[in-house]
Amino acid sequence: MTQRARFAGVAAALALLVMPAQAQGPVQTPARAAPAADPAFEAAKAAFEPLPEADRKGLQDALVWTGDYNSVITGTFGRRTYDALLSYQKRAGNPAPGFPDARMRAAILAAGDTARKAARFAVKPDPASGVVIGVPERLLAKRSPQTGGTRWQSGDGRVTLDTKSFAPNETDLDALFARATAPAADRKVTYKIKRPDFLVVTGETATGKSYIRYAAGAGGIRGFTIGYDKALGPDMDRLVIAIANSFVPFPETANAAPAQMVAKPGGTLDKPMPRPAVRALPALAGPATTTGIGLVVAPGRVLTSSSALEACAAPRIGDMAVRIVKVDAGRGLALLEGSGVTGRVAALAARGSALMPGEALVVLGADAGGGIAVLSGEVLSGQSGQERLSAPLQPGSSGAVVLDRDGALAGLVARYPSSPRLVAGVAPPMSYPLVDGRVVLAFLAENGISPVAAADRSGSTLGAVASRAAGSVVGLTCP
Repeated sequence: MTQRARFAGVAAALALLVMPAQAQGPVQTPARAAPAADPAFEAAKAAFEPLPEADRKGLQDALVWTGDYNSVITGTFGRRTYDALLSYQKRAGNPAPGFPDARMRAAILAAGDTARKAARFAVKPDPASGVVIGVPERLLAKRSPQTGGTRWQSGDGRVTLDTKSFAPNETDLDALFARATAPAADRKVTYKIKRPDFLVVTGETATGKSYIRYAAGAGGIRGFTIGYDKALGPDMDRLVIAIANSFVPFPETANAAPAQMVAKPGGTLDKPMPRPAVRALPALAGPATTTGIGLVVAPGRVLTSSSALEACAAPRIGDMAVRIVKVDAGRGLALLEGSGVTGRVAALAARGSALMPGEALVVLGADAGGGIAVLSGEVLSGQSGQERLSAPLQPGSSGAVVLDRDGALAGLVARYPSSPRLVAGVAPPMSYPLVDGRVVLAFLAENGISPVAAADRSGSTLGAVASRAAGSVVGLTCP
């Protein structure tokens, strides 16, 4: 396959990220139809599909970063996923066509995590354009503002990522599409698609490649453009896939009140964890949906956010009913009581300083599969002194526990939107209000609770912080 054909195939697959589900047909876009008589393919599919959605998507994401998978992260099994698994296993010295066992899957996740961290791939809001996008910050170290967006560029100028926004009625997709596909003596359009709400155009010159994507919504038009030296093609193709998978043009539609992206799942608490979400604990018992997160702060006592109880007069932890002891809506906190609560009492340390914008945080929130997940997040500046958290929280994360990288209590997630925007069933990173950790500790003291003191934990890793706290975090449900 030529470089041009490969890149066009990548662009075609990535275009599906913004197509409505009914227009996509099958979510997976296989390179070719899976042969019905291929027993190895069918056996691998049968082994892949029962995995939790977070694990399936985690494998695909990791395979993007290892350079084996060049399609959209959907969690569904097709020929592209199968070929990617075979490619990785063959390179790892396991050429058998079978589905990778747990040990090999862990190796895939670890390899993907290593590559992601090596790129310093950070998914965060871009205030200048309003989008959420992933940026390989090690490569694109230069950042500068521009009209309606932001420019990231490599030190040598060979790679440029631009975000761009247009106000309603400032322009339209037809005009942008005409401009992007206009004939030019030094450029060839290698792929193009336009729908009523998005467009994707890729191009190539004698020395470079480009990828253009715009989406239209009530807030106008927002998108991004990547241009890079053709000599960087294979590595950059992988980064283009990762960036496009992370892109959310209108994150504010997920939450009517200002209150987004890669929780890439997989791994365990004592192994390297992909950014940002990791399935950490077993799924919650019972058929009820997780409505909030609680923190065990004393024997039989659980702290949560008051918003988690707004539509739930009879909360439960597992199959046990708990009683609402105190609700302080002004501070956004609530205290529950249940004699059968078995979680470990949290060891809480107060921070010695205020949170700083950009500071890395550890979050224990709801998992898309119904359990508890560990995620990485960061501090955003808020209005009126209230700090905000940027993280890929999933539905049911009101009250999610937020710790700093030393294990001290940074706060609780005050509120989660009732109707979050989901991408392929998963919520991308958004901005959420925090109840400050100092406010939390004061609330507990007023209610006669003195949390177990935490030892000095300076220099802890994300995994170590999460491991110590996980046993104290419980999911709340509402029948």
